[in-house]
Amino acid sequence: MKKIYLFFVMCLAYINLNAQTITITDEETQLPISNVVITLDDKVNTLTSNNDGQVLLPEGVEYAELIFRNKNYKPLKLSKTELIALDYQVRLEHAFFTYDEIIVSATKSEEGETGLPQAVTSISEEQVALENPQTAADLLGTSGKVFIQKSQQGGGSPMIRGFATNRLLYSIDGVRMNSAIFRAGNIQNVISLDPLAVENTEVLFGPGSVLYGSDAIGGVMSFKTLTPQFSLSEEPLVTGKALTRYSSANQENTLHFDANVGWKKFAMLTSFTTSDYKDLRMGSNGPDDYLMPYYVVRQDSMDVVRENEDARVQRPSAYAQINLMQKLSYQASKNVLLEYGFHYSETSAYGRYDRHNRMKNGLPRYAEWNYGPQKWMMNQLKLTNTKETKVYDRFTLNIAQQVFEESRISRNFNKDDREIRAEKVDAYSANMDFAKRLGRKNKLNYGVEYVYNDVTSTGINENIATGVSQAGSTRYPQSDWQSAALYISNVYTLNKKMSLHAGARYNQYMINATFDTVYYPIPYTDVNINNGALTGSFGWVYIPNNSSKFSLNASTGFRSPNIDDIGKVFDSEPGAVVVPNKDLEAEYAYNIDIDYAKIFNDAVKIDVAAYYTYLNNAHVRRDFLLDGQDSIMYDGQLSKVQAIQNAANAQVYGLQFGLDIKFLKHFNWSTNINYQYGEEELDNGDISRARHAAPFFGKSAINFKQGKFMFNLNVFYQAERKFEDLPVSEQGKTEIYAADANGNPYAPSYYTLNFKAMYTLNENIAISAGVENLTDIRYRAYSSGLSGAGRNMVMSLRIKF
Repeated sequence: MKKIYLFFVMCLAYINLNAQTITITDEETQLPISNVVITLDDKVNTLTSNNDGQVLLPEGVEYAELIFRNKNYKPLKLSKTELIALDYQVRLEHAFFTYDEIIVSATKSEEGETGLPQAVTSISEEQVALENPQTAADLLGTSGKVFIQKSQQGGGSPMIRGFATNRLLYSIDGVRMNSAIFRAGNIQNVISLDPLAVENTEVLFGPGSVLYGSDAIGGVMSFKTLTPQFSLSEEPLVTGKALTRYSSANQENTLHFDANVGWKKFAMLTSFTTSDYKDLRMGSNGPDDYLMPYYVVRQDSMDVVRENEDARVQRPSAYAQINLMQKLSYQASKNVLLEYGFHYSETSAYGRYDRHNRMKNGLPRYAEWNYGPQKWMMNQLKLTNTKETKVYDRFTLNIAQQVFEESRISRNFNKDDREIRAEKVDAYSANMDFAKRLGRKNKLNYGVEYVYNDVTSTGINENIATGVSQAGSTRYPQSDWQSAALYISNVYTLNKKMSLHAGARYNQYMINATFDTVYYPIPYTDVNINNGALTGSFGWVYIPNNSSKFSLNASTGFRSPNIDDIGKVFDSEPGAVVVPNKDLEAEYAYNIDIDYAKIFNDAVKIDVAAYYTYLNNAHVRRDFLLDGQDSIMYDGQLSKVQAIQNAANAQVYGLQFGLDIKFLKHFNWSTNINYQYGEEELDNGDISRARHAAPFFGKSAINFKQGKFMFNLNVFYQAERKFEDLPVSEQGKTEIYAADANGNPYAPSYYTLNFKAMYTLNENIAISAGVENLTDIRYRAYSSGLSGAGRNMVMSLRIKF
């Protein structure tokens, strides 16, 4: 019998000698599966299936075993003879929870999730299609592991493990998005990314400075956008999709289109999205403190307070956005791939809603407080060489140029003077990354990086009554920020059950700033900083069997001073002025993670991560000596001198817990909860709760998938944050919080019940619909100035071709 089987396999091998195209489909629906990562033996380089679920094995490639991985399917191992016996037709079985997904962000190289010492989560294109997030910030929030703060509808500031803003890093197709003016206050740069053009999102928890450099303290958010697909035949491959979506709470109208045309060696992809959002309506059941009873209009050269006809409508919060992406790929040879990417995003001007809630003497403090159009453009050129040499198995050169434009426009109520402050950052970066396997035990990643940011800041004071404009003080000096670094990391496999992970990075950062002393009467015009930072990591992974994993990871992260830290000269309080500090150095984070994951009987999965992070030499404002003087004349007044200094520390510890239970055949229950506690040292030396350590929050869901139909019934929730537990910096913000029984601000607990469903009619048409906040709760996420949407009906139609 065995001889007959071998004869049969040999016959198939002869028949399929030239059949090197693998087709991967869903075992139940027979629909093609894209983004399946295929690993050949223990090679560094991998293959990925296209939109038709197909992948071409390179000519002459030698392999004994292939591993097929995708977030939504069970991993599958096939030998060469088994693949031939299947006639290169591979079917994957759907999995309600991930077994061994391929992760890129943790090593800049494809790595099985079970082999990583730190916690990582990913958000797939399928999950985005079901959840229908409006922005990239909302996309991150769907994970249930990233807390999103919003001060306006055109925004979204992630919080991860007690850190936010310039202590988190954004990566787009491997390019650093953080600019030299990322501030400590909430930022909204992530919305520049189009969630409908994202192929996969990964969130790396904890410091990632070894690979990503400055700012990667609390975590790294890595976005991979749509990739052009080559044709695997002589005929051109033409694919794409169109989507239209409507949401009732803000009358969203979104239109999206992307198209791919590919030949054997050349492919191009175009993506375009336009979205329009009206003023957002909050829920009916909740604190009246969140209602908006008025709005301001300009009438007969006067600012007039109007009664809001519907106090649940948050005016002004409307905005619009467009996104354009163009990508080109050229397979120059068997091993050399050239890729070009162009990204452009622009929002309309939009109101910062929480500032419009501020009152002064019984009247609105501001008649205007708007962000001008936020613009982002990126040109990227990437070269990948997979020819194995003595130096590398894969080499990647990634060159990018980015332009960031943002502005602030403000005017006090019934005042004619309007302040316009605009910033432009031209950012250039170059990365060379190498991956090399040394025998079967060592996998080495190393590289070099250079980043240059040029900051231009302008100030205009405009009188709206006379129309006369004149130059005003700028938010930042004319300046540049540079970073040069080299890194190395290695994975050493002790045996089949244990591996060690180690890495180090040296980073040199430089700042040059020139101040205009007409507006800022400081005794010097130039500030120059040139310092270095050294970071490292060490991890241990133990996998006793196919259903368990235990890992321990110790790492350091850093954030170098940027232009926002040293460049703002302003009145911090009456009689005090903040000046630049030439001796400002990087702040460092020291972190330890302990992770445990276990699958029971292929039906229950638990994942627990405990962590502790200590931030040392944190940047805070303290009294300072300028040329030996503790006070200077500023704006006609003797003012105490202060500066941002390395003079404080902070600590955060917490727990992330995940539970997945498979019951019945097509149902599972999933829960992700997050607890974190943080303390930080204030400017005066007192200890306060950390501002960016969110209250207990999480997401629980019942998931169903059978054939072409899937749905999700989930609950988002946040615990209460009492007044006495609010950070000191938050306790005075009465305009964004509800009032407790004593009239003090606090963040009430809340939950939202949400239902999402999607039905795939065929390979080309999918309909999704849902209702968010079914019980119409009026809620506001911690530290947010904008209330969440009330009951919201979402409908979308997706057509593929």
